[in-house]
Amino acid sequence: MSINGTGIRVAAVGDIDEGEALKVPADTTGHGDAIAVFHDGGAYYALDDTCSHGQASLSEGWIEDGEVECPLHSARFCLKSGEPQCMPATLPQRTHRVDVRDGAIWLHPGKESTG
Repeated sequence: MSINGTGIRVAAVGDIDEGEALKVPADTTGHGDAIAVFHDGGAYYALDDTCSHGQASLSEGWIEDGEVECPLHSARFCLKSGEPQCMPATLPQRTHRVDVRDGAIWLHPGKESTG
């Protein structure tokens, strides 16, 4: 991972397999929480890693059809918007902008995803 004025380079394209996620530690993001970067449907998304319902890591959840399911209580969140899709979660996950350039995946902590 490398950090510069244009974000944090978290991985090379191809490093995060389809249907998988990468957890970027809080000390790297400078954000106060780790951020999970997901690869789904050929696109990359980023949400706060800690589930809004319980203390579980979403990067360890199941990723399918544009959603991530929390491994603790099965709450599901939309990868694009962070909105909860089912109970027990009622609060959304914060989204973060991700872009792909020069063969790398760049994370922009604190900059909301444009979906």
